[in-house]
Amino acid sequence: MTDTKLDIAHTAMQADLEDDAARLRFYERLADGELFLLLTEEAKGDDISPEMFELEADSFVLVFDREERLAEFVGAPAPYAALPGRVIAGMLAGQNVGLGVNLGVAPSSILIPAEAMDWLANTLGRGPEEVEARISELSAPTGLPEALITGLDAKLASAGGLAACACLSGVTFSDGRRGHLLGFVNPVPGAEAALAGAANEALTFSGIEAGQMDVGFFAEDDPVTATLLRVGLRFDLPVPESNDAQEITPGSAPGMNPDRPPILK
Repeated sequence: MTDTKLDIAHTAMQADLEDDAARLRFYERLADGELFLLLTEEAKGDDISPEMFELEADSFVLVFDREERLAEFVGAPAPYAALPGRVIAGMLAGQNVGLGVNLGVAPSSILIPAEAMDWLANTLGRGPEEVEARISELSAPTGLPEALITGLDAKLASAGGLAACACLSGVTFSDGRRGHLLGFVNPVPGAEAALAGAANEALTFSGIEAGQMDVGFFAEDDPVTATLLRVGLRFDLPVPESNDAQEITPGSAPGMNPDRPPILK
């Protein structure tokens, strides 16, 4: 069986436990991936009842990044809920419950304590700050670490249909402040928060200390857009199979609506 992205990230983390960047990449893969949460019974609407496992004084729920791995662990048909890792982290936050990942059935087998799940949920919950600034000049991006470029490429690949593309450039604002700008071209109305959050997470999980990146949204006919596309590093977002990005509702995937999260019983 081919190793999954989570397997690869786990192997890299275990190779050097002092490598903060590798550890962050593992947690990012965990948050971004779909996980299969073992349940005691079939879900009833938004109510789910995870199977709880006690290990000494600690409690854990079990997830697997492939259905076959869950089946191999249980050895028989079993109920489960397929949810993004970030949703599961949010459900466990503050519950004093850890996460058992692929236990005994994959290279990425690991027990993650409750404290680490609280940290992950808190990290994912930090949204970008909204500010107003006037752009004075755009230029080619310079001095960016490879970890950020790789992180953005992976993160934006999962945002297909939410914008035509994104461009990363250097920027100088009218107040003299300099930095980098990730500009999204033709974002789907309502997707701005999701796109800004994705960019913020890419920066956070890149491991860059005190890193900062501005995010902007531009129409295709905006005068700034032509310059952005000319000098910036372009990221093309995948086109959905329906080829109709306007039909996509941000946050509509199962478990992604913050107003209707799965309920643990």
